[in-house]
Amino acid sequence: MPDLSIAADRALRIGVCGPVGTGKSSLIALLCRELASMLQLAVITNDIYTDEDARFLRSAGVLDPERIRAVETGACPHTAIRDDITANLLAVEQLEEDFAPLDIVLVESGGDNLTATFSPALVDTQVFIIDVAGGGDVARKGGPGITRADLLVVNKTDLAPYVGVDPVEMVSDASAVRDGRPVIALSRSNADSVTALTDWVKTQLAAHRSGNLVPADPGPMAPHTHADGTAHVHLDGDDAHQHAHA
Repeated sequence: MPDLSIAADRALRIGVCGPVGTGKSSLIALLCRELASMLQLAVITNDIYTDEDARFLRSAGVLDPERIRAVETGACPHTAIRDDITANLLAVEQLEEDFAPLDIVLVESGGDNLTATFSPALVDTQVFIIDVAGGGDVARKGGPGITRADLLVVNKTDLAPYVGVDPVEMVSDASAVRDGRPVIALSRSNADSVTALTDWVKTQLAAHRSGNLVPADPGPMAPHTHADGTAHVHLDGDDAHQHAHA
């Protein structure tokens, strides 16, 4: 098992993205149930005009409700996780301040299509979710989330017999377009798949704490504002910035 004892300057930020109905909120609830006894967690959800996902997670009783906060994007969900991440970043930083020290902040995108990815200025690593009910051909069709996310989850594999999909073939198709990046076939009723997911999260946390976490896809660096009023754009990593002060 990875060593999780090393302190970090801030929480590991994990983005969870994928189309509507693939199980993003349920996956976050699962992770909270499995990890809350050993790690300090918090969650940010994104919806266009509501806080429905946040209310679902609070009602599930997986965390202290104050650790689950909602961002209302007011626009297409991808804009608040990639194009202008300010609202999400401020929410993450506020949670990290209110509940310090946190180990992990999970940031859930609102439901979007197969092109949605997080800006690395917001999250350190990202999970993209598809599900068997979306069709067995979804994985091989690709798209930035499927091909370049740090982890791809093929969700709801227990439903495969009812929708005429071969989950083994679906995982094989996904692996073929991901150039060696990990794929997990997940069912909440399958303990081995749940363990594979939580082990991946623990490995990412250990790499973050040791300074060795390298995202699979660096993606676009979005302009953003921090809680101290500093606005900037990362150009080529942390060594190059454009700064403007609010």
